[in-house]
Amino acid sequence: VYNEKTSSRTEARTKIFGARVVLFEGILVLYTPEVRDMLDMKLFVDVDSDTRLSRRVLRDVIECKRDLNTVLDQYLELVKPTFEEFILPTKKYADVVIPRGIDNRVAIDLIADHIRDIVQTGDRKRRVSVSRLRRRTSSLTPEPTRPH
Repeated sequence: VYNEKTSSRTEARTKIFGARVVLFEGILVLYTPEVRDMLDMKLFVDVDSDTRLSRRVLRDVIECKRDLNTVLDQYLELVKPTFEEFILPTKKYADVVIPRGIDNRVAIDLIADHIRDIVQTGDRKRRVSVSRLRRRTSSLTPEPTRPH
C-alpha cells in the first residue's frame, strides 16, 4: 500500500480472494507485459496535463502540507517527464481509452454496466462482453495523434 504523505510504501498488504471481477489500478499497470497479459480488459484514463497538475497541487499543498514551489518544481523536473516517458506510452496497450477521466460520464457508465454484466452473468460471457464494450466505446476514444 502506498502512503501519499510519506511518499513510501507501507508494510500493509491486501489479500484478494476469488471473484468474477478484480479491479487492478495504478499508473504503471499497463507497463509490464506479464501484467498486461493477465488482464481481460485494459483501460487508460486520459486526463489533460493541466488537470493532472491542478489535482497534484491541491493534494500535495492542502492534504500533505507541502510548499507550492516545491510541488511545482517536483512536477516539472520529475513527475511530468516521468509520465511522458513511462506512463503515456502505455496508452497504446489499452482496450479502451477514457478521455476526460471522471468527467466522462458516458464512458464510466458503459464500463460500470459492463462490470455489472460480468458479475450478474458470470465468466462465460466475459469475452463477448469485452468485445461489445470495445465496439460501444470506440467512438469515445479519439484517434491517436502521431508525431510529425
